[in-house]
Amino acid sequence: MGHWMKVAGAALLSVSLLSACTESPTGRSQLMLFSSGQLASLGDDSYAKLKAQEKVSTDARTNAYVRCITDDLIAVLPSPWRDKEWEVTVFDSEQVNAFALPGENIGVYTGLLKVAENRDQLAAVIGHEIGHVIADHGNERMSNQFAVGLGLQLGSVLVAENLDSETAALAMAALGIGAQVGVLLPYSRVHESESDQLGLDYMAAAGYNPLEAADLWRNMAKAGGGGTPEFLSTHPSPQSRIQAIEAYAPKVQQLYQQASSQRRKPLCTL
Repeated sequence: MGHWMKVAGAALLSVSLLSACTESPTGRSQLMLFSSGQLASLGDDSYAKLKAQEKVSTDARTNAYVRCITDDLIAVLPSPWRDKEWEVTVFDSEQVNAFALPGENIGVYTGLLKVAENRDQLAAVIGHEIGHVIADHGNERMSNQFAVGLGLQLGSVLVAENLDSETAALAMAALGIGAQVGVLLPYSRVHESESDQLGLDYMAAAGYNPLEAADLWRNMAKAGGGGTPEFLSTHPSPQSRIQAIEAYAPKVQQLYQQASSQRRKPLCTL
């Protein structure tokens, strides 16, 4: 009877997880177990800690340049995102990095400006990071980790009831590795690829050349040197990423050309 009760519990859990499914901006099914308010609160807290811990750039020209590009991108975001108050902070650091957090918080490190060689390439990075927020990838990652954790807990109970202790330990280790490689890492790579696509949409609509995104990731690959094999990485390999961008960019090239012809204000410059 105990075994069937656990099976029934697992079935009920599966139903509750399926009921939390939504759809990403690209039409992909997502598991969402947390509210947008919870994620925004977490994002605001993390952002405040970063600003307190790290050196914030006071260079007016650099801040204006980053803000100008960000404002261009925000203006073409889907509703309600374009109407939200996005905060942008430039961090004075050699890190080649940028991020966007729930709660409409954006951070750009000055080290990135040495790799993003022009405004189009910087727009590709910022657009990519905004894509993570709009697609609610933080919620999805947390939800997947939560679901995998519950699954592993259930698995440990069933394994312990049917195997000796040594075999059970080996089985649980295999389950943990399988969940990481088979579920969590692929989801992270899907998120990166989806954000690349969304970033291209946003930058093209804002009048930034989407073809520059491939050159950006070539620069990133040079700056990063050798990396982890794609199979065990949370990001697609640079070559896979570049190929996907070069395949998708022509689809939004007309949108870019139209936006460029209608631009009514000067392009952002540093």
